[in-house]
Amino acid sequence: MSEKIEIGQEAEKELQRERLKLVLSRIREIPQEHFGNQAFEDYFAVTAQFLLLLEETGKFLEDGGLKKASLEELTERNHALYRDILPENYEKSYANPAYAVKRLGKEMGAALSFLYVEMRSLIGFLYEERLLEAVIRLELFAEVYAAFVYEWQENEKLPSYEDIHVILYWFVSDYADMAAENRTRELLVPDHNFAAGIIRNGDLSDVRYLFAYGEYVGENELTMARFLAGLPQETINIMADTYTEGYRIGFEVTGKDLSKKKTVELRYQLGFERMMRRAIENFEKMGLEPVIYRAAYSILYNPSLYKTGFFGGSVNRQCDFDHKDDRALFLDKNYVNRRLEVSRTAFEKYKGEALLYAGPAVVETFGEASFEPVNKPECTHMTKEQNRLWVDYRTRAGQLQREYILEEERSFTIIAFPVPEIGPCFPELFEEIIRINTLDYQLYRDIQQTMINALDRADFCEIKGMNGNRTSLRVNLHKLKNPETETIFENCVADVNIPVGEVFTSPVLKGTDGILHVSRVFLNGLEYRDLTLTFQDGMVRDYTCRNFEDEEENRAFVWENVLCRHESLPMGEFAIGTNTRAYVAAKKYGVEEKFPILIAEKTGPHFAVGDTCYSHAEEIKVYNPDGKEIAARDNEVSSLRITKPEQAYFNCHTDITIPYDELGELTAVTRDGVRIPIIERGRFVLPGTKELNRPLEEAGI
Repeated sequence: MSEKIEIGQEAEKELQRERLKLVLSRIREIPQEHFGNQAFEDYFAVTAQFLLLLEETGKFLEDGGLKKASLEELTERNHALYRDILPENYEKSYANPAYAVKRLGKEMGAALSFLYVEMRSLIGFLYEERLLEAVIRLELFAEVYAAFVYEWQENEKLPSYEDIHVILYWFVSDYADMAAENRTRELLVPDHNFAAGIIRNGDLSDVRYLFAYGEYVGENELTMARFLAGLPQETINIMADTYTEGYRIGFEVTGKDLSKKKTVELRYQLGFERMMRRAIENFEKMGLEPVIYRAAYSILYNPSLYKTGFFGGSVNRQCDFDHKDDRALFLDKNYVNRRLEVSRTAFEKYKGEALLYAGPAVVETFGEASFEPVNKPECTHMTKEQNRLWVDYRTRAGQLQREYILEEERSFTIIAFPVPEIGPCFPELFEEIIRINTLDYQLYRDIQQTMINALDRADFCEIKGMNGNRTSLRVNLHKLKNPETETIFENCVADVNIPVGEVFTSPVLKGTDGILHVSRVFLNGLEYRDLTLTFQDGMVRDYTCRNFEDEEENRAFVWENVLCRHESLPMGEFAIGTNTRAYVAAKKYGVEEKFPILIAEKTGPHFAVGDTCYSHAEEIKVYNPDGKEIAARDNEVSSLRITKPEQAYFNCHTDITIPYDELGELTAVTRDGVRIPIIERGRFVLPGTKELNRPLEEAGI
């Protein structure tokens, strides 16, 4: 039987090679052809030349060029693949919707700009030798070109936008099943793992290994790889062991059986391979094989501003921002239903592997140069109905995945490190982050328990800002029925969320009111200035920021990226960060605004909009180190999961932190009106917690 399968697979590959040969022969002719419209001729010629560059790159790879070429040649070849979308060239790139619309017209320009960006997704497929992925995209380009040539030759006019839209629509629909199966397999099956092969077998002392991915390799990635290559093995071990041990402990503290699992999903940025090699070794000792996939670039794989998987340097974040809503070209009810249908088929095929999936282990990075997106009217935007469809799709897709990957049996871990782009402080800050990631969790556990003991007496908490921060919040808390055995706040030490340093709860929504304000914050790589959310009974009722001169643009920016296109979100989490050591490091190196949420949430009280921390796992009992069960795992929205599951979850969770120097007061108030100050003017004042002030005092902050 296996021999027949192999013969069939080889016959299929031969057919794909024939299709590739035919379509490339057609594309080679395009730059020399003319059909009567100079602007469109230029578009097709430029795109064809890029595709022919990919063909030449493929021959370079087949000839073993990655091993033979010098670092200089590899860099030049790599940058040639990305040159036209680099910021200095982007203004006259067809990837730029503004340029494409100016040259080709409003509707056709937006559609062909999307097509050009879709062709760029071929780079990764080329390096992974995914032949069918290459063939279908090249055939798509040839089909669109043929439509222009035919219409001009037959009728001396351009094809209609509707004609081109139909071609693009059926591409995303026809190949949705292929993409769903590929991504599901990549997530769940460790065989033929492209990235794991580079990590395991590459010469990590020679930075040329970075070019084997096909991702953009900039100075950031080269410097990171060189930096890690120069670290002692002991330091690498500490980094990786903290990461993998946090993952293991995450299963242990929640009573989940890790021995039932066989795969762990790894996510990282290029340059961290030396750490990831040690991590893979550690995971294998736990009985886990890595699954690693490339961050999505093709529309078939649902690309996002927030990259998930392995990825290289940011070529042009404005380009990513310009194309974040390209799905609007196709998004309708039929498209949504088609994607859900093929996803279910894919999960059904790999349902056995889904039960063996343990969850993601994520290495985050921070420190990239600030990015202020420009809203362009030429970009594709979703209509109100499409936004509703997309929110509905995400909800149903999440529910579908959880049918096969059981929340009560999986876990995760996240750790973060700076990248060289953060500036001259990088080496020192990197070492400091390693120390922060390995702080004495027992010290924090005991101090945080003291805080929890006081908070368990509270009816609600009051939080007020200072130094220009306009926060004024009343957060209603869960009421304990059995204080001897239950608690409101979870005592979070360094396991799934590294580093140590927070206590958190799911607040009661009714009675949670007021304004949350932060002067400047970075959330998922986007900067917000004067971000303001107004809560009424725990739900966001108003929102804005000051990123743009136009108020509607500000509201749209918050709505898209914080509210994740929902009309409102609940306050899913209220937490108090206790990691003053991390806060001092941020101040010392002047990188407060660049800290990722993972660390920033530990440097002051924070509030998450969206689902609770116990989303989809509310029935699982969770206990603090003192043995008490966390009772506040639910709120009025998530409790709808029994009667109205479609209304219970939002599939998003965004933490917003008030830094200590903007925090005037955080006070617990008991039912009989007794006020218990926790923090005053940026200092911990509750007896038993003042040790947390020592890093602040030693730094003179």
